[in-house]
Amino acid sequence: MSSPGGQVFDNLDGLIEDLETASTVPAKRRKTGIKSTIEKTTATLYETGALPDELARLVDLLTIRNFLDQASLGAIVRNLYPSGKVSDEVVLRFLGALGHGQLKPSLYLQALFLRWLVMVYHLLENSAVLSQAYGVLFNLLDTAAIRPQLCHLLALVTRRKHVRPFRIQAILNLSRQTSGDPNLTGLLRVFKNYYPEVIVGDITKGRAASFKHPDPQWRARLDEIQKQRSEREADPAIRNGFAVSHDLGRRLKGTKHLFPTVHTMHAQESSVTLEEIDNAESFVKKLEKIELPTQLVAVLADPLLQKLLLLRPDAEGFSRISNWLMACLGDVASGDADSDIFLDILEVIHDYAVATNSLSPLLLTFFAQFLEVWDGSKKRDVVVETLSFAPVMKFEELYRILRVLEQSMLDNTPSSQVSLLRFYTLLLRRWTITMEAAERLDALPADTVPNLIGYVNQLTLTLTQTSPTVGTFLDIIDFYEAAATLYSKPKLIEHIDITIPPPLLVYLLYFSPSLAVVSRLCGILTTYKRAWEAVMSPAVSRGLTRRERDQINVFNGFLMDLCNCLWRGRAFSTTDANAQGCRITQQAQASLGSYLSAVDPDLGLATAFGLSHSPLLCLQSISHVRELEDAEMATIRTRHAGPVTEASLGQLAHRGGLRLSWQEYRSGVLAYMEAKGFPGIPNLMYNTMKKLMSTRQH
Repeated sequence: MSSPGGQVFDNLDGLIEDLETASTVPAKRRKTGIKSTIEKTTATLYETGALPDELARLVDLLTIRNFLDQASLGAIVRNLYPSGKVSDEVVLRFLGALGHGQLKPSLYLQALFLRWLVMVYHLLENSAVLSQAYGVLFNLLDTAAIRPQLCHLLALVTRRKHVRPFRIQAILNLSRQTSGDPNLTGLLRVFKNYYPEVIVGDITKGRAASFKHPDPQWRARLDEIQKQRSEREADPAIRNGFAVSHDLGRRLKGTKHLFPTVHTMHAQESSVTLEEIDNAESFVKKLEKIELPTQLVAVLADPLLQKLLLLRPDAEGFSRISNWLMACLGDVASGDADSDIFLDILEVIHDYAVATNSLSPLLLTFFAQFLEVWDGSKKRDVVVETLSFAPVMKFEELYRILRVLEQSMLDNTPSSQVSLLRFYTLLLRRWTITMEAAERLDALPADTVPNLIGYVNQLTLTLTQTSPTVGTFLDIIDFYEAAATLYSKPKLIEHIDITIPPPLLVYLLYFSPSLAVVSRLCGILTTYKRAWEAVMSPAVSRGLTRRERDQINVFNGFLMDLCNCLWRGRAFSTTDANAQGCRITQQAQASLGSYLSAVDPDLGLATAFGLSHSPLLCLQSISHVRELEDAEMATIRTRHAGPVTEASLGQLAHRGGLRLSWQEYRSGVLAYMEAKGFPGIPNLMYNTMKKLMSTRQH
């Protein structure tokens, strides 16, 4: 057996047989160790899971006293992924291994057994088996080593019939003895849900365990193994989306079950229903004759019905879907239905938007009304990702939705502002794809894009004040990279005005403490520069708009200021054309200069932000020199102490050190940064400095 990546996995049956043999022989008498066998077994379990028979054999190894060491047994339990349902026999074997006794597994292993039962609870063939053993499990609560896992399992199993006065009293007594064990308090809260009038007092108000899933990553891997198995066994037509999924109601959990499955009522003998379709060929041949199902809202969850309405749009059908959704919205708004129902409906709409890569106008209308009743926090990621599929529309129409979204989301915290910014980034990326794929771009409201970028400019500036962290700066960079990507498309630049980031934002990002931020910022400015050059070239039929003319000198100021800092040794100069001195006042420059001269009299403010002295770039610069010196160790007698200057390079050569010109050094540093994954600064320099342009061309 092998994985898609090519790694070969052993036959699990043979590995179990080897372990069974080794388990009967004491470790000192074994001719070979079992460490490699355990490693192969756990790797195979992780990749493919265990079939029911294999699972039963492994459980025997774990629960029957043998000569396998505890570490090996623990490794097997932690990787015991069932590929199917868990039988009653397996559950009972684990339950029988609990408790005290010479032949019982260690309490450490018992805790792992209980934890495993919690994690596979949803896969039990018969969950009633745990209910029948409730008394046995409850009587083990006085064993502290397994109490956390035991309380979690009991919390899952507990039903009204299990809550008895003597059990309530037993937990209360044990809780007092253990000074309010959070696990017992959590279990008592479960009891109180069934009989709130019986359990009174402050005992349940203490710190309580939340009984969350012990290992979400383990659960994710288990789900993947189960999914692979179900796909192997499922009908290929259903997997490929060319058959109605009749088990939809079973797959949709919770209140999502409100969504009806595809069903065509009152079908006649001559009718062609969607339920009859079982492959792509049948679907294509009968496309025009297929009758629409009774409940069209099933389109939000059924892939085949989605295909039918995409290929054969029906205005009346979409109206029916809209009426159903609006009725749900009305029930929530009036208080006749729980808002959680609405959030579950929203998840299905999200899946539909992802599947179709669009949010139709009727769903967008529904969405706009949903935002008015949404609390702004529940399932925020689902909400913003779904809304990011909104079609390109006039900014006035978009703003009506954005205004409600912001009123719901923004709560005067940086996290809500960052979430909003991430939404705008997603939206801009999807719009870029939509517009590039459009046959007639002039039919779309292209003015929306520069208006949106200008609108988000205010949000990004706000974030630099409310959350001036590297993480926030990277989120801001993500948005402007999406904008730069849009402006790099020749087809789009023909119709869309260039909108630059705010000057203050550029300088704040440039002086951030992260090389990644600065490198990506320079990469963005490089892309913008190429876009300006494209607009002003004959290749683009349109000329500069008034909005663009107002911005181009400001943008050229960015480039001049950054080049002055990085390359020309003239940081904060305002004497060059378009230079803005990074918008730092003369008074501030004087103060900085005085401070710097006090710290290092040999370093001036004008050169303090160059390749050699910049706090962000000095390590890259001296590392480049060290690499060159290491390659010439046989011929040089001394190393450069750093930081590198044009004068120090000349002195170094006279003392028998590396012979390197100032230009070679700076070009080498740029190449070094590019090789280390920071191409933004080199690209900006090569696209801005005329002397460097010619060197890269050659």
